[in-house]
Amino acid sequence: MSESQSPKRSNLGRGLASLLGEAAGDYADLDRHRANKTVPIEHLHPSRVQPRRHFDEAALDSLAESIKTQGLLQAILVRRHPDRPSEYEIIAGERRWRAAQRAQLHEVPILVREMDDGTALELAIVENVQRQDLDPIEEAEGYRRLIDDFSHSQEELSRLIGKSRPHIANTLRLLNLPDSVKDRVGEGSLSAGHARALLSAEEPEKLAEEVVRRGLTVRETERLVSGQKGSRGQDGAAGGRQKSRSSAAAKGAVAKDADTLALERDLSGLLGLKVNIELHGNGEGGVLSVHYDNLDQLDDVLRRLNQAPAPSSGL
Repeated sequence: MSESQSPKRSNLGRGLASLLGEAAGDYADLDRHRANKTVPIEHLHPSRVQPRRHFDEAALDSLAESIKTQGLLQAILVRRHPDRPSEYEIIAGERRWRAAQRAQLHEVPILVREMDDGTALELAIVENVQRQDLDPIEEAEGYRRLIDDFSHSQEELSRLIGKSRPHIANTLRLLNLPDSVKDRVGEGSLSAGHARALLSAEEPEKLAEEVVRRGLTVRETERLVSGQKGSRGQDGAAGGRQKSRSSAAAKGAVAKDADTLALERDLSGLLGLKVNIELHGNGEGGVLSVHYDNLDQLDDVLRRLNQAPAPSSGL
């Protein structure tokens, strides 16, 4: 028996109770000395904090074929299982583990690390986001858990994940959609762009069905949502359509062109908030509205404005 096994042999005379009581410490000490190793594939288990819920079957089959030919080239990142100290919980690499099972591997390489739930979730999200393996709803739910359960701010997430603050804010907004719409995003029949357009719809579920049925693009979906809003305003009372036109004319508002709509989208992406631009009929002015849901979002906008450089005087 090798020297690395001798400490385990010396434990045999201590009795079952002693072994069970010190098992976690013994295994942790072993991990520090042998962080990289190969273990039976059945000793690995999915993580309790895994943000990913859906795995593409065709992609798994393709990866399994590659593993049959080349083997599993990248070790699976794990930590000791909290309830089974002789086994492991996957932190990053569950897709590879699943594919390795399909490839009928008996053992897989692992990299053992000690970490708490918060760190494990952070690493899982970072790996999946970098690989673009999470659907937008899974990504949003992962961000929400890091904020609610582990007290991260959106600014901290931006630095941690490597995504912009507006991206994180826009992704989190998707959680405000009805469950049926989120399910469509998760299954891939609606993109994140479609979902963001539906956030401002009065009947997002109904419009989501129409978008999928007609195969509308994101831009077409935005126009559909705008049309629904206009129709709602016109049908509010008898003669409402004429009244709406008169009201718009009285305010001097004009229809938005493609450039104005694009500017709204750019500002929304920059701030992570809904932005609305209303143009005056004279073409020389208008109203810029920024919609926020809570004071933290308002504070963020004010902070950005205070940090903006002063415009040049042109002198």
